[in-house]
Amino acid sequence: MIAARRPAVGPVPLDSVMQRSQLWIDVIPDAEATGRLRELYDRIRGPDGSIDNIMLAHGLRPHTMEGHLALYKSVLHHARNALPRWLLETAGVYASLLNGCAYCVEHHFAGLRRLLRDDARADVIRTALEQDRPEDAFAGRELALLRYAAALTLRPAEMDETLVTAMRAHGMSDGEILEINQVVAYFAYANRTVLGLGVTTEGDTLGLSPNATDDPSDWGHR
Repeated sequence: MIAARRPAVGPVPLDSVMQRSQLWIDVIPDAEATGRLRELYDRIRGPDGSIDNIMLAHGLRPHTMEGHLALYKSVLHHARNALPRWLLETAGVYASLLNGCAYCVEHHFAGLRRLLRDDARADVIRTALEQDRPEDAFAGRELALLRYAAALTLRPAEMDETLVTAMRAHGMSDGEILEINQVVAYFAYANRTVLGLGVTTEGDTLGLSPNATDDPSDWGHR
């Protein structure tokens, strides 16, 4: 079974002007945000008013939050993507399991479950991916793209064209292959953002995501 690591959180300084409750670096709390950061916080907050910890982690550099959000929206929740969103989320959950990122596993599995609208099927998928046996839940093009996702996550320097050819042989277009490539690349970034800064799910609302539109500014989580 693939074990998803949960980062430890160090001591919390009580006299900090900023907040370090769930991360290893200071963040700017929602109540203290101003200027561009205030605009971004207001744009991305969930229906309960919360802001995900992975986004709070960018508070000291709002421009990196803006870049992260644009990439996230384009890769997973853009109207012009052809593959189903639940399947893109599945590839992200698998990559996150392989990278040992519990934060992204829990967030994106909750999103997968919500989008799939079949809890029993979602549970079968999670068990198969946790056991590193996608073949227990998938076949055909879906299995081919997950094998590509695993190889690119674990052995990027050893990639060759055979896994791309396998996806194409199962009827995937080159545009769809690019979509999976970008999902895996995005999660390499997101997982390392989380693991490198001690981000946890404490206080987060799991499974929210923006609408699938082609508006890059539509980042609101629902």
